[in-house]
Amino acid sequence: MNEYAHKNVVITGGSSGFGLVTAQLLVAGGARVMITGRRPEALAAAREQLGDTAVTVAGDVADVNDLDLLADRAKAEFGTLDALFVNAGITRFVPFEAATEAVHDELFATNVKGAYFTVQKLAPLLREGGGVVLTTSIANVKGLEMISTYSATKAAVRSLTRSMARELLPRGIRVNAISPGPISTGILGKVLPEAARAEAEEQMRVNNPMLRFGEPIEIAKAFAFLAFDATYTTGAELVVDGGASQL
Repeated sequence: MNEYAHKNVVITGGSSGFGLVTAQLLVAGGARVMITGRRPEALAAAREQLGDTAVTVAGDVADVNDLDLLADRAKAEFGTLDALFVNAGITRFVPFEAATEAVHDELFATNVKGAYFTVQKLAPLLREGGGVVLTTSIANVKGLEMISTYSATKAAVRSLTRSMARELLPRGIRVNAISPGPISTGILGKVLPEAARAEAEEQMRVNNPMLRFGEPIEIAKAFAFLAFDATYTTGAELVVDGGASQL
């Protein structure tokens, strides 16, 4: 398949989860992809899976210097970009009463500052008609326990999507967002003890109208639609959540 032949794409947070699955979908379709991540071992494993057409860049989106280096590398490797997936993000499960300034600052630095400056630094490389897709979350419209700061960051990203769409419209660049619900990426196992993880996943499953988690490939396909096919859509949010925020 060559559906994405001659497409150049940068994906932040592309070494695991649906960022990596999106990279796999694009590479299989003939695209050249650059992925970023903070963990060298995860980047090395991703590079092995993706093959020689993929470029891996270690860096932290919360560090503007790292983003400058990413932009330089993307320009050197690709020249111009067709799409940008602003996907890097973190979450922390903390009760409101126990939230600390450090947790608040960490989440906003990665999820909001990181997203903002990722677009600012890489937008100059996007060709006319290119697409930017940011990852938000259904937490930006739902009141959920344990993730109040995370939810606030994702609401900020939703707002940024609209503002950036307006700012970049004169260049013909579209900016949209994907709002995932519970997706089977294993992320809960990284932030919760095993018993708490199993309980949280079961609660999410039974409370979802479709009675299941989403699959990473469903996010990847949503990205491809917004990045390449949704040519009359900008400033929008595509919800991929099994109906969790709608029904």
